[in-house]
Amino acid sequence: MSYLIAVIIPYAATITFLIGIVCRAGRWAKAPVPFRIPTTCGQQKSLPWIKSSRLDNPHSTSGVVARMALEILFFRSLFRNTKADLKPGPAFVYGSDKWLWLMALVFHWSLLIIILRHLRFFAEPELRLVSLLQSLDGFFKLGLPVLFATDVLLTAALAFLFLRRLANRRLRYISLAADYFPLLLIGAIAASGILMRHVYKADLRQVKVFLLDLVRLQPSPPEGAGFLFYAHLLLVSVLIAYFPFSKLVHMGGIFLSPTRNLANDSRRRRHVNPWNHGVKVHTYEEYENEFRPVMIAAGLPVEKDESTHRKEAGEI
Repeated sequence: MSYLIAVIIPYAATITFLIGIVCRAGRWAKAPVPFRIPTTCGQQKSLPWIKSSRLDNPHSTSGVVARMALEILFFRSLFRNTKADLKPGPAFVYGSDKWLWLMALVFHWSLLIIILRHLRFFAEPELRLVSLLQSLDGFFKLGLPVLFATDVLLTAALAFLFLRRLANRRLRYISLAADYFPLLLIGAIAASGILMRHVYKADLRQVKVFLLDLVRLQPSPPEGAGFLFYAHLLLVSVLIAYFPFSKLVHMGGIFLSPTRNLANDSRRRRHVNPWNHGVKVHTYEEYENEFRPVMIAAGLPVEKDESTHRKEAGEI
């Protein structure tokens, strides 16, 4: 059982992840985008004396890069998100939803730092960036072993995002199992990791040796790792395999989203659909040449009468 959980399932999950990501990204990349469809919230670039919005309506590559950077790193569109409530009166009131933006930002950045911290188990010697992140994360020096700030922040953000779906009846009505499962799965991974660090402690040296051997394709289950380590590893493997087929794949999808990665320069240059195939057209002149006698007989107007057409054709 230990060999199944510690070796076979992680390898199977990794292969599933790679195949799923490649297939998903390939399908996105092959999707035709015949014209520019970026979402816009500002003035488009047009006349020189009209001020345009370089971030909300970018017309250049630099504007697109800046917009994408703000979106990926700071969730700019979510920062400007609003929520609607029906107040007594009745009155439909719109307001800001900054708590959602803040908790989403805390969740994603905390998760990223935790993943980077775990790279210390996969590299020998330890990377300097990982050591620096670990020092900054444990800056408050609380407890022994040190309690990392990202562990607390990630748990708080997960609790907020989960309880928000339960507390808001409109959001609860439209929520599906695919909305709850990732939160519960990541929460279980975080909880098992925190317990393994502070309560039911695992031998980290044995864990590092095992993970290094796993990367080198020379796996052997760690000795004395404990039940909680195997549970943590199994949950992580489930998350890795589930990732390409879930809503979590938006992490990579945002880079291939035409509503974000395109410049809105339709007024400045012509865009020709590269997927258009060569089509034989039938011009009006050719149409009239073909049906002129019939059109004249039916009383329809023609650009050239029959004699003029014959003269131009050299028949007269």
